[in-house]
This record gives sequence, C-alpha cells and structure tokens, in this order.
Amino acid sequence: MTMPAVELFLLGVLAALCLVAGLCFLKFWRKTKDPLFLAFGASFLIRSVNDATRASMERPNEATTWSYMIGIVSSLLILVAILYKNFGENGKR
Repeated sequence: MTMPAVELFLLGVLAALCLVAGLCFLKFWRKTKDPLFLAFGASFLIRSVNDATRASMERPNEATTWSYMIGIVSSLLILVAILYKNFGENGKR
C-alpha cells in the first residue's frame, strides 16, 4: 500500500518549509553567533530530514520509535539552548 498523493505532497511541503526555516535560522546565527539561533536551525534541519525520509518510504508511519526519538532530540536541542541562554555563562541569574 503506497501513500496517497496528497499526503506525500503535504509531507514534501512540510520537509521543504522546515528546510527553509532551518536555513534562515542558520543565517541569523552566522550574523549574531547566538546559540539559540543555531539550536533552532539544527532542530528544523533535523525535522526536515526526518520528514523527507518518511516521504521517501513506501509505507511511512509517524508512530514509529525512531520518528519519536528524532522529534524528541530536535525538541531537546531547543530546550537546552533556551536553558543555556538563561542560566549559562552569559545568563543573568
């Protein structure tokens, strides 16, 4: 059973938009050297690769362990960057 064309198209659009968002955040990181932009850029790039990989599978399933783990890793990147920004070496607390 293959994926319907509409779902495949929307998954490709999601992957492309995550790629664009990730590249924009990396562009901002190059200008400011703020690690929060780097974390957001890496997170969106990871999500883009995850979505593109799922789109290329014959039977994509979002409810697999590896898909959840990749989502958790990309979210943890952002969380760690936020904590570092607030409580790290440049933090005010």
